Amino acid sequence: MTERYFDDFEIGEEFVSPGITITESMIVEYALVYDPQPFHLDVAAAQKSNFGGLIASGLQTIALGFRAFMMLGLFRVCSMGSPGMDEIRWMRPVRPGDTLHTVTSVLDKKPSRSKPDRGMLFTQFRIFNQRDEEVASFKCMHLLARRSGGA
Repeated sequence: MTERYFDDFEIGEEFVSPGITITESMIVEYALVYDPQPFHLDVAAAQKSNFGGLIASGLQTIALGFRAFMMLGLFRVCSMGSPGMDEIRWMRPVRPGDTLHTVTSVLDKKPSRSKPDRGMLFTQFRIFNQRDEEVASFKCMHLLARRSGGA
């Protein structure tokens, strides 16, 4: 795999991740720890909910979408963290057996004016199920190291 740095990303570039299949046990385990709502935890209660069945937490969905992108290894040598996310949206429920993949687009990039060894990459994450239905999206900022310290 080619090592990439801030300088190597181009505005408009798009990356498609491999898929991750979510299971009932993954949904329940996540919910037990992070989002203990009945439609994430209990199959019978979920059947009676407005969702008509067990669904993944939206937070789990964006975490899995981010993980799918990270599996590409593009930030392996350059990631310096992230100051945050914006515009998080959930379009449709994620259910046991769904396979999610992420399409990540580079929206913008700004070299740091005060620290020449880094820059900020702005991306749009769009998460799709196996039917290519968009289930979630968010924008993210990534602090990335520059090649040769920005020199």
